[in-house]
Amino acid sequence: MAQQKALVLPEKGGNIKVTDIPIPKPGKNEILVKVHSTALNPADWKIQKPSYSHFIKSYPVIFGIDSAGIVEEIGDGVTKFQKGDKVFHQGDFFNSKSATFQQYTIVLADFIPSNLSFDQAATIPLCITSAAVGLYLKDGAGLQAPWEGGEGKYKDQSIVIFGGSSSVGQYAMQLAKLSGFSTIIATSSIRNADLVKSFGATHVVDRNADVVAEVKKILSDSPKIVWDAVSLEDTQIQAIQILASDGTLLLVGPPHESIKAVQGDRKVYRVYGSPFVHRELGISMYSKLTEFFESGKLKPSPVEVLPNGLAGILPGLQRLEDNKVSAVKLIARPQE
Repeated sequence: MAQQKALVLPEKGGNIKVTDIPIPKPGKNEILVKVHSTALNPADWKIQKPSYSHFIKSYPVIFGIDSAGIVEEIGDGVTKFQKGDKVFHQGDFFNSKSATFQQYTIVLADFIPSNLSFDQAATIPLCITSAAVGLYLKDGAGLQAPWEGGEGKYKDQSIVIFGGSSSVGQYAMQLAKLSGFSTIIATSSIRNADLVKSFGATHVVDRNADVVAEVKKILSDSPKIVWDAVSLEDTQIQAIQILASDGTLLLVGPPHESIKAVQGDRKVYRVYGSPFVHRELGISMYSKLTEFFESGKLKPSPVEVLPNGLAGILPGLQRLEDNKVSAVKLIARPQE
């Protein structure tokens, strides 16, 4: 059986390493993609920690959620793609054949926009899905998605986004702009203010300032939606103080106990950005993403390419864990 390189955790508590494994075969309605670029996400280091490892049901396991590449083989029933197509795609933590820290993967994909590179396209899947699940899923904010007729629908409304320079924050701002929000307030370090504005923020608040006070200076009424793409205890406390009494707080992490006592009638929703779990939303969104990026309505995150292919992922994950990455998406190239 043909072999490939993959970044594998062989057993619980073991050492993750680059090793040879078989290349998976695509089944019915599946495609096999040769991965040219894969993006690193905080979830990739968190899932290896004891507090999260209970999510892993079997070993060995491969991580990685975002990538872009070329269709290598198609399974029975596939009509949308053919060998040689350039695609971007989201992997699945819970199915190693669909993980992206390997040279070949089986994935849910769409065509790479003609104006994007493999590296740029690899920044898209997880973070735009997370932003979209929060804003457009019924269990979240429940807005009408722009690809389903909701473009420009929410004029004269406001939203606050914590972590505007984060990858999820960048896509949340862009989707809010597509949805028509007239006031998009984002927190960020001052050095990233111009970047955050380029993604759609109308106002940038220094993350080290009194965010609650600064937002109240901008808004006469409390916003109905706050998207906390940081989700630390202090950002959640600030977010719940800003949010309208009947509003929705969206989180990338678990809600802290300290906000539950003051939550009241506010909805608090922890986002899980998976098109495998939220399949209806994922299919609907992916049907329009290529068009939106090619038209310039959406744009990818800035990238930093790591050296040494798959072996470069581990030091990259350590940088993410140490909070030493700002305003860029780390990218590895598995074929190197």
